[in-house]
Formats: sequence, structure tokens, C-alpha cells
Amino acid sequence: RAPTPPALPMNRRTRVRAFVLVAPLLAFVVATFVAPLTTMFLRSVYDPVVADALPETMAALQEWDPRGPPGDAAYAALARELANARRDRTLGQIAVRLNRVEGGMRTLLATAARELPDAPGSSAREKLVGIDQQWASVDAWFAIRRAGERFTARHYLNALDFDQAPVDGVVRQDEERRIYVALFWRTLWVSLSITLLCLALGYPVAHFISHARPERQNLLLVLVLVPFWTSLLVRTTSWIVVLGNEGVINSLLVGLGLVAGDQRPELVYNMMGTFVAMTHVLLPFMVLPLYSVMRSVPPLHMKAAASLGSGAFRAFWRVYWPQTLPGVGAGSLLVFILAIGFYITPAIVGGSSGQLISNQIAYHMQSSLNQGLAAALGGLLLAGVGALYVVYDRLVGVDQMKLG
Repeated sequence: RAPTPPALPMNRRTRVRAFVLVAPLLAFVVATFVAPLTTMFLRSVYDPVVADALPETMAALQEWDPRGPPGDAAYAALARELANARRDRTLGQIAVRLNRVEGGMRTLLATAARELPDAPGSSAREKLVGIDQQWASVDAWFAIRRAGERFTARHYLNALDFDQAPVDGVVRQDEERRIYVALFWRTLWVSLSITLLCLALGYPVAHFISHARPERQNLLLVLVLVPFWTSLLVRTTSWIVVLGNEGVINSLLVGLGLVAGDQRPELVYNMMGTFVAMTHVLLPFMVLPLYSVMRSVPPLHMKAAASLGSGAFRAFWRVYWPQTLPGVGAGSLLVFILAIGFYITPAIVGGSSGQLISNQIAYHMQSSLNQGLAAALGGLLLAGVGALYVVYDRLVGVDQMKLG
């Protein structure tokens, strides 16, 4: 008979059982959160397509001084590898990535690959320059070297409206191409404004619900929760009917004679539409945390403050408001984080002036297919939200210590 194995210590048994119970949730978090984030950050700095397709050219450009055209070895290597890429049908992928670094490179590369076999000249340099004089310039070769970097920071530079010049190093983008930093600031401003607007509207609503009779509280909470039972797309598009040029509000204003029929205000497809629709969608996320905190505040506190001679406003500010700050903080943080990543609502009702950084991320993921830049924009947005959360946590922690 085999000997009975010794029993595990109780604390070890508990740890093993706890791990087994938590393992499915841990696997779910890794698969749906950690792995996608890791992939996003990797794509923002890693792009091996050009380096794998043009290894000889990249080796020839390794020690190249960008103050002048490269040597004959780089021209010869590029000519050979362009022919190989055309044969292997990978030229399109190379051209797309080069075009993201320098405009016009796609046409330049495709023309060179097509005309090289029949181009006159005794050397690869003469053939390429004969096809297009741009091959004698520095910009085309510098674009190839930048696109051929396996690990690169160019996506983050572009996301911050910077670029890299052959001689001057990191420089700011041309003024007409500086769009992302302005979008980041607009997204931050819109998110903070909508958070404050939701707080101003949601605080009295939550106070009213928490102080209503018990039989009315359930009905009022159902009314707050009704938007959750309606599709976000339906809620957003319904605002077009309400705010449109021929919508309910404009028709009412014209009917009352407040505005002329040809002077209807633009309430949608601009920042106004973004504000109204996002506030409507996010308001319940402010009301519910406030209500959960307010219902736990004893009504006797306000009565005690009044009995001690405090006025209504002073009693609210010194007694009631501090006790509801946890709900204010939770609701504000929830609304701000949701607002800063909103995509559908600004895309439908925002127009060109109401777009946020999330719309640019979606554009590069779905239309331009520049996933590296989209990942860099997403990474910067995530880092910004994380930094703001750390600041918020520090400030709230300090306030709690002072109150304690």
C-alpha cells in the first residue's frame, strides 16, 4: 500500500484554493485587457516590414551621413531589393509605410520598381536618378532609413506634432499639420466641461431622489436608468431629430417667432451637439454614485446644524457637502474617464468642430490603416488619463488626511 502523502498546510491550501477560484477571472483580464494593451504599445514602437524587405539597403544606410546622397552601394542594394519586392508582391506594403514617413514616396517607389529594368544607365545610381531626380535628394533616402527602423519613436513624434529632419533632428510639424496636440487639449477641455456640467445637473437630481418618499424613489431611479436600456446609437441619433436644422427645437423657435426661418441656429454637427448629446448619455453615471452616497447621509445632521443657528447655505456647505464628496469624486472620475474616450457620439453629432482624439484614433485604425500612429495616440491618451488619476488620488488622499 502506497504511503499517504502529507497534507498541505492550511495556509497553503487556502492560497491554492483562492488561486483556482481567481484563475478564470485572471485569465479573462489578461485576455481582454493586458494582452490588447501590450499589443497596442508594441505596435506603436515596432514596425519591421521595411527592415525585413530591404535588409541590404538598411545596412548600406546604417553609417550614411544625411547631409548628402548615399554611396553607390545603397543604390545598388535598393535596385536589387525593389526587383525582389516586386516579384514577391510586397512592394505595396513597403510603399505604404514609406508614404507615411514622406508624402509621395509611394508613387516614387512604384515608378522606380516598374521602370528600373528598362532604364538607361550603367549603374543603379544612374538608372534611379534618370527615372526621377528625387533619388538624388536626401529626403527620399532619409525616409527609407526612418521607415526601416524596427523600433522607432516616429509614431509618438507624429502624435505630438513633431517630425525628424535629416540634419536638424526633431523639429515641429508644419503649422497646417499640427492637429493632434490641439485635439488632445480639446478632448481634455470637453471632458472636464462635461464632467462639471453633469455634476451641476446631477447633484440636485440625486438630492431630490434621495430625499423623496420611498415609494417615489424607485420610480425616479427607473427614470434615471431608462437611458441604459436604450441603445447608445439610438440615443445619439435622436438628438439629430431634436437639434437639427428642421428639428423640434428650431421648429419651435421659428413657430414662436423668436428666430427667422432662414436664421435657424446651428445646434448639431458642431461642439454644441457634442456637449448636449454627451451630457445626456453620461448624466446617469453621475447621478447614481451621488445618490448612493446621499442616501447614507443622516437627515438629522442638517437639522442639528439649523438648531445651532446655521443658515441653509452654510449648513449645506459645512455639513452636507463634505459628506457627499465621495460620491462627487466617484461620479466625476467615472464621467471624465468615459467622456475622454467617447467616439460614437462626437462622430455622429459633432461634425468637424466637435471631433475628439478618439475619432482620429478610429480613423487611423479603420481608414488610413496607420495602426502605429493610432496605437501611439491611444498610448498617450491612456498615459494622460493615468497621470490625471494619480493626481486626483493624491489630492483626495491629502484631503482625507486633513479631514482625519
